[in-house]
Amino acid sequence: MADETKLANPAVLGLACFGITTVALNLHNAGLFKMDVVILALGIFLGGTVQIIAGIMEYKKGNTFGTTAFCAYGAFWLTLVLTLLAKNFKLDSSTTAMAWYLLLWAIFTGFMFIGTLKVNRILQSVFAWLFVLFILLAIHFGYLASPGHTTAVLKIAGVVGIITGGLAIYLAMAELINEMHGKTLLPIWPVVEKHAYKSPEDL
Repeated sequence: MADETKLANPAVLGLACFGITTVALNLHNAGLFKMDVVILALGIFLGGTVQIIAGIMEYKKGNTFGTTAFCAYGAFWLTLVLTLLAKNFKLDSSTTAMAWYLLLWAIFTGFMFIGTLKVNRILQSVFAWLFVLFILLAIHFGYLASPGHTTAVLKIAGVVGIITGGLAIYLAMAELINEMHGKTLLPIWPVVEKHAYKSPEDL
């Protein structure tokens, strides 16, 4: 039987996939470029499929939080891409439905944030900013149903999303580099343990 202490840390993969895909989409939301097939491809393969694989790997390690987070947000990316592509098949969604969809994800993220309070400050920041992102996106799509709407909220959400994804990428690289060097080079400020280096197994 394999020694579980020697299993790889799936959080690095999951956080990197989540972070890169989130930054890419929110560069679009911030108004830097139009919706592109690059974002859709990232949503299907990186943010969706690979992140779910990372969640399954977390299940192997007995990490309920990691399994829930990576599988759920991986599924989020797949459903989001399907919603965007559905327009090509004349299966458009209403802005009201999208607003409620995003609000439900905000509520889910709020509960997930509570789970981060015993881990580390960077992971807390990722989920806190993600909660704000979903709220802003829900407001944007809810406001689209009214006349005279603007894209101001969406652009603000784009900036928040870039911060969210950037923090996730930082945490992924911190976990990777700290593990490889056996000491803290990129701090993540663990909450529970007081020593300098927090084992990836505790994420």
